[in-house]
Amino acid sequence: MFGKSWRRLAPLAVLPALLLAACGGSGDSDGGSSSSDTIKVGLLHSLSGTMAISEVTVRDSELLAIEEINKKGGVLGKQLEPVVEDGASDWPTFAEKAKKLITQDEVATVFGGWTSASRKAMLPVFEGNKALLWYPVQYEGLEQSPYIFYTGATTNQQIVPALDYLAEEGKKKVFLVGSDYVFPRTANKIIKAYAEANGMEILGEEYLPLGSTEVSTIVNKVQQAKPDVVFNTLNGDSNVAFFKQLKSAGIGPDQIPTMSVSIAEEEVKAIGTEYLSGHYVAWNYYQTTDTPANKTFVEAFKAKYGSDKVTSDPMEAGYNAVYLWAAAVEKAGTTDVEAVKKASDGIVIDLPEGKVTIDGATQHVYKTARIGLIGDDGQIKEVWASDGPIKPDPFLKGADYPWASGLSS
Repeated sequence: MFGKSWRRLAPLAVLPALLLAACGGSGDSDGGSSSSDTIKVGLLHSLSGTMAISEVTVRDSELLAIEEINKKGGVLGKQLEPVVEDGASDWPTFAEKAKKLITQDEVATVFGGWTSASRKAMLPVFEGNKALLWYPVQYEGLEQSPYIFYTGATTNQQIVPALDYLAEEGKKKVFLVGSDYVFPRTANKIIKAYAEANGMEILGEEYLPLGSTEVSTIVNKVQQAKPDVVFNTLNGDSNVAFFKQLKSAGIGPDQIPTMSVSIAEEEVKAIGTEYLSGHYVAWNYYQTTDTPANKTFVEAFKAKYGSDKVTSDPMEAGYNAVYLWAAAVEKAGTTDVEAVKKASDGIVIDLPEGKVTIDGATQHVYKTARIGLIGDDGQIKEVWASDGPIKPDPFLKGADYPWASGLSS
């Protein structure tokens, strides 16, 4: 079922034509909150604290998308005006800043968040104000909100394919390591259910407070357990300490590889390739992804932010979110939230990762799953991918996941 060969998607429209291709035309009226020559949009990410290592560049990619759209004439003939706030790696701050963006700045939508804790903190704010959040990062699934669009992967588009790949490779003894908050704990709940149904053995399950660098005890436990693989759901700066300690303990990918779902090119650069080369990651996009739209995206990002910069999955999903929202607004002819939600269903755009379709029923997107191997140059080489984009199934209710019955409760 899971071979290492895969089908390349045929490219659709070239990036500069994305909005027209997606919308089938554009409206010329705006029934949203903006009545001037601009439309305000909020960008809310951790620009300080432990998660800044990952989130700053997501903001940068969203600003790039806004700049590109403005150069093409904007949305509904108006320029997009970004209002940037810092969530400061603090979940109550995310909720506070979200409320400010909605009620004081009166933005038409918000692009933001990384951790599931930040998203969970913001969710009641957006639902209570009937405002839209576009959330750009893979997450643990088992959630659906009428006021959130999820442009990162849900469980059946990242974690489950990663487990399928490990099973095919004979990695049956697994040690779970994660940060102590909702995403890793829920992800590991799903992983344990999958393992029980698929002949895998969980040898250990350990958590660190988010941002903690006290990893020596966990590394010792990994060393003693001798698993086939470590499934890593650590986030933020904890990954730096974890991989450095693994190497200090003499544990390399040849002995015990890791499969990480929150380490992308930006984190590889920050942690150091000497600690990560040879380890696995699971995402839906890499800088090396071979599509015409990605070539344009990478070149544009480097031109704006520096030739030494890298692109990554969350950055690309944030970039995508701006284009998908803009396409829905053009199709609706207004920034009105309910109209945008209705118009979004079925929008298809060829984005850097490939063909992306909005599933209106779940407000998630179809995504191609990709397993990658970190190289000595800091780039990630794709070693397996799904045969095309996978329909989002955030509650794992499909026939392919009988082992997930009861997880959503």
